[in-house]
Amino acid sequence: MSAIVTDQFRIFNAGNFVDSVLSDNNSYYVFLGLSNPGIDPAIVGFGRTDTWNSSPPAPTDNLQYETQYRSTSLFGKKVNSTNIRRVIRKVDWKSNTPYDMYRQDYSINNMAPVSKTGRLYDANYYVVNSDFNVYVCLDNGSSGYEGDGTDNYKPGNSKDEPTFTDLEPSEAGSSNDGYIWKYLFSISPSDIIKFDSTEYIVVPNNWETSTNSQIQKVREAGDSSVNFNQIKTVYIADGGKDYINQTVTVDILGDGTGGKASVTTSNGVVTSVIITAGGTGYTYGMIDLKAFQPTDFIPADAARLIVIIPPSRGHGYDIYKELGADRVLVYARFDDSTKDFPTDAKFAQVGIIKNPATSTSIGVTYTGTEYSSLGAIKFDPDNFTDSASIIIGTKITQTKTNGDVAKAYVASYDSDTGVLKYYQDRSLYYNQTTSDQTDYVGVSSDAKVIPFETGTKALNFAGGSPGEEQIQDFTGITTTVGTKEINLGVSFTKGLADPEINKTTGDVIYIDNRKIVTRDDRQKEDIKIILEF
Repeated sequence: MSAIVTDQFRIFNAGNFVDSVLSDNNSYYVFLGLSNPGIDPAIVGFGRTDTWNSSPPAPTDNLQYETQYRSTSLFGKKVNSTNIRRVIRKVDWKSNTPYDMYRQDYSINNMAPVSKTGRLYDANYYVVNSDFNVYVCLDNGSSGYEGDGTDNYKPGNSKDEPTFTDLEPSEAGSSNDGYIWKYLFSISPSDIIKFDSTEYIVVPNNWETSTNSQIQKVREAGDSSVNFNQIKTVYIADGGKDYINQTVTVDILGDGTGGKASVTTSNGVVTSVIITAGGTGYTYGMIDLKAFQPTDFIPADAARLIVIIPPSRGHGYDIYKELGADRVLVYARFDDSTKDFPTDAKFAQVGIIKNPATSTSIGVTYTGTEYSSLGAIKFDPDNFTDSASIIIGTKITQTKTNGDVAKAYVASYDSDTGVLKYYQDRSLYYNQTTSDQTDYVGVSSDAKVIPFETGTKALNFAGGSPGEEQIQDFTGITTTVGTKEINLGVSFTKGLADPEINKTTGDVIYIDNRKIVTRDDRQKEDIKIILEF
């Protein structure tokens, strides 16, 4: 039995995802992670490879790795209504270029003539102009040409750039190139800055309910249940022959009502079909040509007129369906505006997590605009001797009073505040030779996840002087550097701070492995994630 997942299901899922992100019941975050994807080829560790930077591995999608992605995450930025948009393929208008027209019947047996695709949403039937206005092509001038009956009449080139924002379909200029365009929407400057790319353009959120005046005008003008203007175009696939020469207004038959068209025949051929009333409720249409049929009408001479059915209730009423908006772009910016995003961090993973819990209550979803998922240790920066030996991604250890050894990887060190941030993942505790749960000498002590301890027990840094760096007895969320008070982003108790989220919670719904990126104090990461449904 053959089956498919339809385009409309994908569009529906894209919309559901956006709605889920914007719901007050959920918190979605873009996060960066994994500062050491492969430090030492001899001891790489779980979830890492010694060839990561030359060939990042494909992410593994299972529950074990989901917990690992959370463990090695560094920090996150909340996704809100200003940072998520549905997107469509970017089709730029270019002078002297042919475009497909909107048709509901493209298929493997009826290919779009320009794009050579059997799928409407892969056809170039809409454009974005130089002012970032978006138009759908309702006619490309190919209608009415005699051909072989295959509907593959190739249109001419578009010569006039559409620039108008009127609500009715129109030619774009005076070249008579045969193109009819309908204005749909304009991309806002803020969306251009955040979301524009070489491949995609953004579609406004909440089209169905938006109170933006321009969107309302387009949406309401396209609502054929109110304006009875659903059908805009009839395509003459075959003008037939031996019809009675005349111009008559006839009904558009089908499952809708109110549609009418003015049909003109010349030399027995249908040469023009102009919509005089678009009607409403059509999912298919037939032009009533009985008035043109001679008494000796021969079926083999019949015209074939394709009534073009817009999406939903008319062009502009539902642009998600009209333009095939089955992709979503999520945007996040990480910069030096907060201590949650340390400037010296490195990362090799980008992800999206849904509904992580707060660090203090596993049943309460974290709702802040950003978070640090790193533990933190406060040192006295004036008495820190190992700062030169700190390398992001290397290991730190502390032998505690009871003999246990706490281990972690360095994620960041701020020499001004003396704050070191770290994470602990299973690569520190698995067998270092096999990177898995194989038994090894020392497993009794080395396989336990041990927290750091306040007090007199010093920390050791890989490559540093052993046993010299002691945790500062510091409690609070701010510290003074010179004459400036600095907010540290997390609250310390006796020199230690927990992550702001519980790293065992949340659903990782997207993960991308990348070559390692090193941040600096002038760097801003603009993260753009395309999700295709």
